[in-house]
Amino acid sequence: MISGSVYALIAGFLGAAASLSAKLSFGADYLRDMCESGLSGWTRTPGGTSSCDWLHIPLRLLCGGLLLTCNAIMWTFFSKALRHCSSSAMATVTTTASNFISSAVLGRLIFGESHAALWWAGISLTLCGLLVLHGSVPETPPEDEVKKDK
Repeated sequence: MISGSVYALIAGFLGAAASLSAKLSFGADYLRDMCESGLSGWTRTPGGTSSCDWLHIPLRLLCGGLLLTCNAIMWTFFSKALRHCSSSAMATVTTTASNFISSAVLGRLIFGESHAALWWAGISLTLCGLLVLHGSVPETPPEDEVKKDK
């Protein structure tokens, strides 16, 4: 059986993938630029235009579909994380940390983005809080108090 933390990590990654899809689908001409750089040299049509002039439209639609799909699957995994984690805070913080780190890695790989030292300090504090949450043991009330409540 998969633990709640693994579900939360997957949910965070899927959230980052959905954000990436949204940026590609609705952002500037990222897809057209990627198409032209990837297919340069062998996509010229007889009229002198590039195949990328029309190819970016179905690619944007594909990314829009991927956005919806990643969000739906992300919510499924986040719900499973909430069910299997000992606290909702643990599932939420784990998903958030996974999303931040995945977004940073995907942004660096796809768009060449870099982050300032302050961003890295913030994510480090988030990860420290995550370690505290995962290291803590949930309290169980003594048996006498449980019997009194019934």
